Amino acid sequence: MSRSGKTPKRTIENDPVYNSHQLTKLVNKLMRNGKKQVAYNLVYRALEMVKTNLKVDDPLETFRQALENIKPNVEVRSRRVGGAAYQVPVPVKGDRKESLAIRWLIAAARARSSKDFHTFADKLSTEIMEASQGKGGAVKRKQDTHRMAEGNRAFAHFRW
Repeated sequence: MSRSGKTPKRTIENDPVYNSHQLTKLVNKLMRNGKKQVAYNLVYRALEMVKTNLKVDDPLETFRQALENIKPNVEVRSRRVGGAAYQVPVPVKGDRKESLAIRWLIAAARARSSKDFHTFADKLSTEIMEASQGKGGAVKRKQDTHRMAEGNRAFAHFRW
């Protein structure tokens, strides 16, 4: 049975220190086995490292800049047409941009070599700093996604 209308979105409370819903989303995505306080501590330690390494007053602004640099504008989705699967470029809407950016940021931080860093907070802070400057694994992922969408632009007419 189809739904009538849109389903309501869950409201996410702002985090207690920086009062940011984006940080809460990062913490929720980073959290494992329900250990939210551990995730909060990792994120706050990473932001402190950003603050000391870049010598900025507000590390949250650096984090926001990093997210803006990671957010994709287009992505490719598989679409089956006549027995063949095409990668069709589609624009990314609203909250999905932020969700993808946070997911890619965490994945890039986890993929960093552990011999260069002592803790995950080191990895996350380095990834945030590099992303704010337009470098790093998460920004590379965005560029790869955009390149793939550009390459498959010929299939854009299959968009639904």
